[in-house]
Amino acid sequence: MSEPTPLPGIDESVAEEALMGWLAELGYETRHGGDIAPGTPGAERSDYREVVLVERLREAIDRLNPDVPAVAREEALRQALRAESPALLVNNRSFHRMLIDPPEIEVARAEGGIQGVPVRLIDFEHPENNDWLAVNQFTVHEHSHRRPDVVIFVNGLPLGVVELKNPADEDADIWSAYTQIQTYKQEIPSLFGYNEVVVVSDGVDARIGSLTAPREWFLPWRTIDGEELAPDSENRLEVLAKGVFEKSRFLDLIRHFVVFQDEAETRKVIGAYHQFRAARRALATSLVASGPNGDRRGGVVWHTQGSGKSLTMAFFAGKLVLAPVLENPTIVVITDRNDLDDQLFGVFASCEELLRQSPVQVGDRAELRQELTRASGGVIFTTMQKFLPEEKGDTFPQLSDRSNIIVIADEAHRSQYGFIKGLAKHLRDALPDATFVGFTGTPVELEDRDTRAVFGDYIDVYDIRRAIDDGATVPIYYESRLAKVDLDEVERPKIDEEFDEVTEGEEATRKERLKSKWAQLEAVVGTEKRLAMIAQDLVEHFEARLEAMEGKAMIVCMSRRICVDLYNQIVKLRPQWHSNSDEAGEIKVVMTGSASDPPEWQSHIRTKGGREAIARRFKDPRDPFKVVIVRDMWLTGFDVPSLHTMYLDKPIRGHTLMQAIARVNRVFKDKPGGLVVDYLGIADDLRKALATYTESGGQGDVALNQDEAVAVMLERYEVCRDMFHGFDNSAYFTGTPDEKLKMLAPARDHILAQADGLERFTRSVAELSKAFALSVPRPEALEIRDEIAFFQAVKAVAIKTERSKHRPEEDLDHAIKQIVSEAIAPEGVIDVFEAAGLSKPDISILSDEFLAEVREMPHRNLAVELLQKLLNDEIKTRGRRNVVQSRAFSEMLEAALKKYQARAITTAQVIEELIEIAKQMREAQQRGEDLGLTDEELAFYDALETNDSAVAVLGDETLRLIARELTDTVRRNATIDWAVKETARANLRRMVRRILRQHGYPPDKSEKATQTVLKQAEQLGFEFSEEAAEPPATEAPPDTLPFEVVPETEARPYENCIPLLTLKAAAGALGDAEELVEAAEWVRPLGRVQPDSGLFVAQVVGESMNRRIPNGAHCVFRYPVEG
Repeated sequence: MSEPTPLPGIDESVAEEALMGWLAELGYETRHGGDIAPGTPGAERSDYREVVLVERLREAIDRLNPDVPAVAREEALRQALRAESPALLVNNRSFHRMLIDPPEIEVARAEGGIQGVPVRLIDFEHPENNDWLAVNQFTVHEHSHRRPDVVIFVNGLPLGVVELKNPADEDADIWSAYTQIQTYKQEIPSLFGYNEVVVVSDGVDARIGSLTAPREWFLPWRTIDGEELAPDSENRLEVLAKGVFEKSRFLDLIRHFVVFQDEAETRKVIGAYHQFRAARRALATSLVASGPNGDRRGGVVWHTQGSGKSLTMAFFAGKLVLAPVLENPTIVVITDRNDLDDQLFGVFASCEELLRQSPVQVGDRAELRQELTRASGGVIFTTMQKFLPEEKGDTFPQLSDRSNIIVIADEAHRSQYGFIKGLAKHLRDALPDATFVGFTGTPVELEDRDTRAVFGDYIDVYDIRRAIDDGATVPIYYESRLAKVDLDEVERPKIDEEFDEVTEGEEATRKERLKSKWAQLEAVVGTEKRLAMIAQDLVEHFEARLEAMEGKAMIVCMSRRICVDLYNQIVKLRPQWHSNSDEAGEIKVVMTGSASDPPEWQSHIRTKGGREAIARRFKDPRDPFKVVIVRDMWLTGFDVPSLHTMYLDKPIRGHTLMQAIARVNRVFKDKPGGLVVDYLGIADDLRKALATYTESGGQGDVALNQDEAVAVMLERYEVCRDMFHGFDNSAYFTGTPDEKLKMLAPARDHILAQADGLERFTRSVAELSKAFALSVPRPEALEIRDEIAFFQAVKAVAIKTERSKHRPEEDLDHAIKQIVSEAIAPEGVIDVFEAAGLSKPDISILSDEFLAEVREMPHRNLAVELLQKLLNDEIKTRGRRNVVQSRAFSEMLEAALKKYQARAITTAQVIEELIEIAKQMREAQQRGEDLGLTDEELAFYDALETNDSAVAVLGDETLRLIARELTDTVRRNATIDWAVKETARANLRRMVRRILRQHGYPPDKSEKATQTVLKQAEQLGFEFSEEAAEPPATEAPPDTLPFEVVPETEARPYENCIPLLTLKAAAGALGDAEELVEAAEWVRPLGRVQPDSGLFVAQVVGESMNRRIPNGAHCVFRYPVEG
């Protein structure tokens, strides 16, 4: 299979150099990692373990805190450099807190006593007072050697990491950069203890995320100045670099747009560009509105549902708190319902560090009045109903006339402010000089004057189209299933245009409303016959959805009675879904209620704590709680990213409809979209909602018809099917597991034989599976599911045999997993070797039998792929020890494949060349045994032998002697910290050069030959230092011996036993004696050691060079022993 060749002159370094140039334009000092590396004239680190540039940090602390005693400055430095926990995220959170809220260091007062003095690490107010540095190729050694592409330092602190991939290599995409970052977090975690932002890019696309962000939450940054969107034609890496790393914006992002949220797992969240822009705009308009000539209207932020509106509000509040002109403002957050108040309060409560205080949730009007009597400060949560007078017609009393009160209203539109008559007036009566800012997930209607009178006009808009394009939300699809509920015309519910909805709270408390049109409709909707039919259809529909992708469903019913009755109908069909315990069961009803409700409802009525507990279960994608039935609760402000299906059986309109269906638009792993299933006929209401949306300037569809997903699915299906034109795959659908497996290899070969076949096929199957996941259980999808299973199985085989340089597809679509597992797994797991008709190889041997099997494989392209993978893996393994062998075999493999890709040789010929390489690998391994050298000694021997004159002048025996001496020297000097101390490595290089000079190597004075030996020494030095880093073994227990003594009468030397030598005898055996001295005893080793000529057992006394061998241990040696 031919591989794409990168464009001439374009590689990863081009993107790196461009980024360093942009950072220089922003005023950063730029350095190459080698220029400041340990042991160099410009060194800024003592060893490679250090990730903070300590002297830069010390100078910054001294510069920014001139009035702080030196002892306090030194203590702040010590705290910044100290990791308080082995857990990376704990350290990162602790450092972030120290960065944005300077630690108070205790110092002695002159007059006696102790006082706390804050010590700043960064000057957030004056960016130019800080030290700005960008370093490319910054080497760090911790658990392994790693070299991130670009690290951003502020005052010597590594706050940003950028990983880049080659823009011209189609295999090195942005997600391979993401995968590289995950590796760095495991192998050099110290660097990420200080990290604030992570950027991944392939030189064209670029995304930003946090330390804990999964790949779906690495998002683009689309603005340079924080205001205007950059044209799509501009390079995204340049936009991100200049938009994020401009000094004042970068400090703003770190200080005001980073939060740690404690949920099932703690996660670090960084504000996206639309949140950054909106919060900054809202602050600017609020400062003007609250000023002496301001109109107290801060404006409206319209960010589509699911795009992080609640967090945007919290970011805005955090900026308000620190705005000097507001002099410690009081922030009042208003919602229209208690459950929304709870949900939004939960978001703000998770942002206490950002808000510099704990938010307060008031319970009643008296508590609200009490909170607002404070002189300043405070983040207060309340509902709008608390601003209504106690008696109709009364004026609401003034609570405060301060001008530094900012009211933030959630869902600020007429449905909230119009239906409660006079609310706007009551808010103004209560807080006459406060500034009001509105946030909404749905547009304010053009004729809505009430909202504009209170809040003003839009100040920021983030619509559906932009959110989907950015990956902040997924599209919503609509499916009507009215036809599936086959009722007579008279039995079908009809929604009156003048229908007046009753809320859940009103239903429970205002019994007279039950005589309304709502009550008449509820009776028709909730008939036993209809609910039974809906339950049957819904269960079958959702189970089919689960086969396509894992996730959850929400059922929305018209009344609490219907919620309970539908639950009973469903568990009648699926009794295993039910549980009496809230800690178990797959389906629950969530609704309000009281002790006066019917007894059969009581098991579904919970306390606030009980509802919070099952909410945690529903939010957990791994929890078996898959289906929830609600009436009003959880329809707004409730985020469950794994929720992908909503069943609507309730008349619902306008803003409420748009808020409800947005429950399924959250981003989650590979979820391609959400689906809204309509059992009542809300299509007209959806159309009206879309009309309101577009009139208000929004772009993008509120909900797409599922027919669109079906059309895409069928189109992609035809593309995949056409790629198998002329290929008979019938055995896959009718055959045994064995026949299915044997079908996969020729099918894959058929794809590989086509121009760009694998790339086109892989892309088409991925698109097909996404569309399939959105289309099930439509009949069109179910009819082709078996063929999709075949396509996915062929793709799976292709992925498994791809070379290791290709990015792992660890996030195959849920649809892929489900279809393939159903089609294959119950009858046999796909294995690449088994599918190819081969037994699994022992890669360290590559036996003649295995190579012969490969040679005879009928599917030649698969044989090439398989051999390439095996050889690549073996070269990587050898490369960790033997530099010369690794380089030689890598070049041989590359040369063979280049000829094949250029069509200079046939598939059969390249197979022969690859088999020949495999045999040479095997012979190279045998060569060490023939020379009497260990693997490490052979590695040095190979390095020495690269110089032809050395072989001719010095001869094999001298080269073997040098190899053994070098191995011994490197092993003895590669201490625990060798890998991270440049001085230790410099000493080792001097020792190696001295040994070479002593033996007259190389005779022709070739520096290149010496460099090869030095490189080999470094490579093995890393190996030995990791061995030395392992904790030394404890004293061997005297009563546990790893052998059995064999009675003299039973001993058959070297057949069933080997000699156990005394220390004196062992010393002779380890020395120059030509043969073993007489044995003290004959023993049979336990474990896998087989008696053999030349083996003996002796006891180690003292500390061994190998730290894993404890003092007093008995070891098996082979004579002659050379160290």
